Amino acid sequence: MIRYVVRRVALAILVVAGVVVLTFVIARVVPGDPAVSWAGPHASRAEIARVRHDLGLDRPLPVQIGRYFIGVLGGDWGTSIHTHRPVLSDIMDRAPASIELVLVALLFSLVVGIPLGLVSAKWPGKTADGVIRVGAVLGVSMPAFWLALILQLVFFQRLHLLPVAGQYDPNLDYTHPLTQYTRMVLVDALVTGNWSVLRSAAAHVVLPALVIASYPLGVITRMVRASVLDSVGEDHVRMVRSLGFPERSVFGRFALKLALNPVIAVVALVFAYSLANTFLVEAIFDWPGLGSYAADSISSLDTPAIVGVTLFVAIVYVLANLIVDLVQAWLDPRIALR
Repeated sequence: MIRYVVRRVALAILVVAGVVVLTFVIARVVPGDPAVSWAGPHASRAEIARVRHDLGLDRPLPVQIGRYFIGVLGGDWGTSIHTHRPVLSDIMDRAPASIELVLVALLFSLVVGIPLGLVSAKWPGKTADGVIRVGAVLGVSMPAFWLALILQLVFFQRLHLLPVAGQYDPNLDYTHPLTQYTRMVLVDALVTGNWSVLRSAAAHVVLPALVIASYPLGVITRMVRASVLDSVGEDHVRMVRSLGFPERSVFGRFALKLALNPVIAVVALVFAYSLANTFLVEAIFDWPGLGSYAADSISSLDTPAIVGVTLFVAIVYVLANLIVDLVQAWLDPRIALR
């Protein structure tokens, strides 16, 4: 088990390093000059040359990569050309909003997707199964921007039920200012007892969370259905049924428990995918997360910020996979022997 953990951690570090190198090289070879973006459109050649030297852009590419690696290990992810602030500080300011949005969407996907998967597996081939499977396919294949626009038209423009921009009503900053600890509005409002901000934040998060949840909801539903149907055929599950246990216990207590391993793996992967998928959704709903920061960085050719956001998302992916591997190895020690 120890060898398995060490091997997985080493592989995770190698993957992150590869992502950093690849992204750094791609960001350096695309057209444009970050030094010009930093110095401004009216800067002289001498000023641009000075900025290029200060940013280390005049050094060979291997030297730049080496300096960046050393800085990353020391907590220095570079300075944003767009904001002129440390990239890591910008990411730490923006990431909580994106993570909060993804967590709400993933929680909704689990609460709804697992029961739907169980219902679909309990009555395979029936009407309920067909409807659930079609809905799951639509959720997986539907473009996020199209679903976001449809929800905005229905719930905001037609029904006037839900807001479509921001994390909460900005007027509450004057009437009910929020004390921030985690930079997650729902969490901070709940911890500090700011119920006005909590109600507003809960209303604002519904539509973007539903858009992000469409893909993981479909994936989790289909995975639960497939895993439960495979588990129902196991010998000891058939034995439990023959002993007279009710079908609810057979499916929800025994079959689902056996099917949790692949579902756990899917949940972790879907979380990382959803974090990257928030970029377009955040732009549509004006959500102040990593998506808007990445869009601004790309438009201004902000290489340190682009690489920093990519590195952060890669780390989330790798950590999610690593946690899943370790949890699965703990639940099933046979995995560590592979």
